[in-house]
Amino acid sequence: MSLPADGGSDEHDGERSLVEDFGVHIGRTMGWPPMAGRAAGVLMLSETPLTLTQLQQALNASKGSVSETTRTLITSGTVERFKEAGSRQFVYRWRDDAWIGCLQHQLDQTTQLLAMAENNYDRGETFSPTQQERLRQMRDYYRFIVRRLDDLVTEYTAQWQQDRSEPSP
Repeated sequence: MSLPADGGSDEHDGERSLVEDFGVHIGRTMGWPPMAGRAAGVLMLSETPLTLTQLQQALNASKGSVSETTRTLITSGTVERFKEAGSRQFVYRWRDDAWIGCLQHQLDQTTQLLAMAENNYDRGETFSPTQQERLRQMRDYYRFIVRRLDDLVTEYTAQWQQDRSEPSP
């Protein structure tokens, strides 16, 4: 994918617009810096894996910035890094199951928060009744969210697999 800075076709204008939209909206919503949102847009639109250098060019960014950005996207479950057969260079691509990866990442993070909440609830037995109640509410909240996210991962994964097995229109 190339995003030429000079005019370009309507297709490239649409790509640039989507990449910028990702930078502003998805990046902000996910808690990513705008560069990570833009890189997500570039990788989602790219039909082939991209090297770090190609990402740098598409994003007009430094190697360090793109390197940090790709780590963020890999951690979030949306991008994967690998070496193509016969190559010594890593490439990056949008995961086919990126939205499952994103949900799984949210579940993993929330599960960590649940463990913290349960630990703090157990440690709070000497706290005031108000403090204990707030710790209980936090624990119960994270229990609820973890259950729901786990159900969402399962449900969305099944839907995604079903959609992939059906012929395209």
